[in-house]
Amino acid sequence: MAKRTTTPPEEIAENIVDIDVGLEMQNAFLEYSVSVIHSRALPDVRDGLKPVQRRILYSMSEMGLRPDRGHVKSSRVVGDVMGKYHPHGDTAIYDALVRMAQPFTMRLPLVDGHGNFGSLDDGPAASRYTEARLAPAALVMTASLDEDTVDFVPNYDDQLLQPGVLPAAYPNLLVNGVSGIAVGFATNMAPHNLVEVIGAARHLIAHPDCSLDDLMKFVPGPDLPLGGRIVGLDGIRDAYLTGKGTFRTRATARIEKITPRKSGIVVTELPYLVGPEKVIERMKTLVQGKKLQGISDVKDLTDRKHGLRLVIEVKNGFNPEAVLEQLYRLTPMEDSFGINNVALVDGQPQTLGLKDLLRHYVEFRIDVVRRRTAHRLGKAKDQLHLVEGLLIAILDIDEVIQLIRSSEDTATARSRLMDVFDLSEVQANHILDLQLRRLTKFSRLELEQRRDELQKQIEELEAILGDEKLLHRTVSSELAEVAKKYGTPRRTVLLESAGNPVSAATPLEVSDDPCFVLLSSTGLLARTSNAEPIPAEGPRAKHDAVVGAVRTTARGEVGLVTSRGRMVRISALELPALPPLGGAPSLSGGAPLAAYVDLPRGEEPVGIVSLDPDGPGLALGTAQGVVKRVTADQPKAHDWEIISLRDGDSVVGVGQVVTGDEDLVFVTSDAQLLRFPASSVRPQGRTAGGMAGVRVASGQRVAFFGVVDPRREAVVVTASGSADALPGTQPGAIKATPYAEYPAKGRGTGGVRAHRFLKGEDTLVLAWVGATPARASGAGGVAIELPEATGRRDGSGVQGSSVITGIGAPPA
Repeated sequence: MAKRTTTPPEEIAENIVDIDVGLEMQNAFLEYSVSVIHSRALPDVRDGLKPVQRRILYSMSEMGLRPDRGHVKSSRVVGDVMGKYHPHGDTAIYDALVRMAQPFTMRLPLVDGHGNFGSLDDGPAASRYTEARLAPAALVMTASLDEDTVDFVPNYDDQLLQPGVLPAAYPNLLVNGVSGIAVGFATNMAPHNLVEVIGAARHLIAHPDCSLDDLMKFVPGPDLPLGGRIVGLDGIRDAYLTGKGTFRTRATARIEKITPRKSGIVVTELPYLVGPEKVIERMKTLVQGKKLQGISDVKDLTDRKHGLRLVIEVKNGFNPEAVLEQLYRLTPMEDSFGINNVALVDGQPQTLGLKDLLRHYVEFRIDVVRRRTAHRLGKAKDQLHLVEGLLIAILDIDEVIQLIRSSEDTATARSRLMDVFDLSEVQANHILDLQLRRLTKFSRLELEQRRDELQKQIEELEAILGDEKLLHRTVSSELAEVAKKYGTPRRTVLLESAGNPVSAATPLEVSDDPCFVLLSSTGLLARTSNAEPIPAEGPRAKHDAVVGAVRTTARGEVGLVTSRGRMVRISALELPALPPLGGAPSLSGGAPLAAYVDLPRGEEPVGIVSLDPDGPGLALGTAQGVVKRVTADQPKAHDWEIISLRDGDSVVGVGQVVTGDEDLVFVTSDAQLLRFPASSVRPQGRTAGGMAGVRVASGQRVAFFGVVDPRREAVVVTASGSADALPGTQPGAIKATPYAEYPAKGRGTGGVRAHRFLKGEDTLVLAWVGATPARASGAGGVAIELPEATGRRDGSGVQGSSVITGIGAPPA
């Protein structure tokens, strides 16, 4: 084994420097903070971009990723940017790329993304799964980069050049906003509408001494990408004046009928950068902690076709307006946005108001257009110089060719061309570089036309450079073209204030106030907002013929009696509330009965009654002439039987007996009317089958049963027709008769004649007895006027519709 030899180290010259640790930390921190401020976190006031954003757009422009070309993998873009311009990691580059492609983040996206670029609640897919290219708006940000419009600076390793700022043909800083946190500085700027911002910039160009109020006529406030509402404009004006301010953003929500039985809050727009999952999670936490009341369910029905749709179901008994106010107060459906307009001006971070932001951009854009114009002017003069040389050469083309052929080398040919034809070196080189076949194709007329065009272009460019006002007008007109091409309507609604809080005036839960539950002849249910008497007179529309009106409370219940002898509970709280009555009630906003009661085939609704245990009893009449009074006791079940019917029998009418002095009235299909005192019928239990009410002839049935107070003015309405005709296919006769003209008879008898049939008539298609009605309801619920009441023996009545579904006067 070889012996290891060691060489003693050479003597090291010690050079120890004493430094102040505090001072060294201060200097190091200062260098770090300056690097973060300039190279990462804060945008430039001129193009509104952070360095990483600027480098992404420039790199994609250099790669040729235009909107009219295909997408490429985002990882390819990230790698190109990181390798050439931004050596700070692929995560930071991809995050910036994603943000520029999200339409919910930027008002005018600069990157056209293909794939999963994330949502308000979820992050994007990895860069290897997504693709990107420049958006159309990015083209005007990078346009004219090759025309000496901006200065280029070395990249991180001094091998490439990159623009220090993009030309930016629109005020990107205001349009798209920005957020960033540096060392000792932070910026948070809200997006604005492109058309409004450009309008303010053009006004500032034309009127440099304009006031902030003048500019706010064009830019009244931010315009957030997903809309929403901004509540309170004082903070916005402070931000536009000083560069700092706060405003509240509020979701766009409306109260709708989700089902006929339930109201809900539908949210279609949320505050800036607030996702639906965040709102739903906060709601669930508050509901579980019993800090939020009145919500039964939350559904996220958002899709690509309809956009955001968050449906919040409100429990019955709660005011949706008050619940919505709770949501604004306790959840992210209302959020605050703090404006902090910090941007780099000549490399220094400054807090700027609206006018300063626009002024710096306008000055930069004027400088860009001036440099571009000077560049184009130089190019045009160079082109004109070459064209003039060609015009000289083409006049003696043969001599030019002979001179070139006879020359020993290029330098000799160049020298001879310059001497013989008085050409410059540039012109001579241009002629020598042309192929002979191209030289012969030049025509004198074409060259002269090109010369004239260049001379005109040079005059225009020199005019722009020589006239400051013309230069400003050029900048203004270019801004107008950008606004016309890329502008969109405002999405965010600006509100001076939220108004008076609903919860301060409206209780959260519906109070148990007296009201009426109404049933229309077309099967619509509703409740009134108060217990005022319901007037029978007044204009009526479709569905407004009321066949049942029961006094109860908003949290009370009513009962629905069916043709099979069942009683079904209906909660008044679940019914839609009608506005305060100013005349006859309108049930057009009611809900169909089928939304509350599921009736089997063949079972029909008969009427609604009160379920107050201390209230009046009920009286029922069946198609076979049976009558029954029911006691007021009721079970706790949802539905129960109130009469035992015989085979083939059904309930045709129900009424409430208050004092026992009322009359029970039957009208049969062969026009026989029987009235007798309610006191002659003893109350029975729920399972009883009733007793004989009216004697019905063979082949006939009861057409009407009801309870009538003989002390009040009442009327008998009958409508005749043919039993063989289809309903509504032929006119019949309608007759109205004072109820007092009919004598009372004993229970179980046949009654007296109420209607005389005309030729072709053999049955009553409708009969009704009660307080004098205003009008009836025809087919489809259309209101029909009734004839004047005449004597019982004054003929059959007047011709009219044979399809009468109900009477339009509710009982008081």
